[in-house]
Amino acid sequence: MQPPPPELAQSVPQMLESHFDMVERAVLALPFATALGAALAFRPRRRGTPPRSAPVIETQIVLAVVGATVMLVVGSSLARAFGIVGAANLIRYRAKIDDPKDAVVMLSTLSLGLCCGVELYGLATFAGVFLLALLWAVESIEAELTKHFELKVTAGDPAAVRNDIESVLRRYHVKFELRSLGQKELVYDTELPLHTRTDRIANAILSLGKNGDTEVAWDEKKSKK
Repeated sequence: MQPPPPELAQSVPQMLESHFDMVERAVLALPFATALGAALAFRPRRRGTPPRSAPVIETQIVLAVVGATVMLVVGSSLARAFGIVGAANLIRYRAKIDDPKDAVVMLSTLSLGLCCGVELYGLATFAGVFLLALLWAVESIEAELTKHFELKVTAGDPAAVRNDIESVLRRYHVKFELRSLGQKELVYDTELPLHTRTDRIANAILSLGKNGDTEVAWDEKKSKK
């Protein structure tokens, strides 16, 4: 077996050293960018300003990391900078994105692809693992998605079954507020976890009634956008 050419033997260690150097820089830059992004995203809210949504906060934090990753890729290369701007504009104008996190994940995959395209495999691996961990962490603070309903329960004696109905709602982790209590009807404003099935709750409430005199109706409330 012939030994590798001297040029290759010299270039491989240099390439590995360059990759390790880039990862070393990323180990410092990405956590530092995360800390600064989080400081801005979680800044104290002044009285009178609108509340901040969890997806926007998460996006602001992750964007700081994406920006740091992109700059590590760009370095001093003007050609890489123009390539990133062109690709970012393509994402912006050709894709319809409802969730800000989806947009920032697209930018993240773009930055990782750029890393691989310029053969910065060490940086791509570290940044990918770091972004995965960061996304998992920031998404864990997001409130569970819910759906809203007006719940009407018709019964022979609503007051007598009220406590039992509310016990059923608590069992299924339903947030509720009694809107009206009449002679034949109970009306609740409810908020359910997105995965909760209303038919199971309705069957549990119907089982409380006697002689089949109980009726349950769900009226979904559409959220205003």
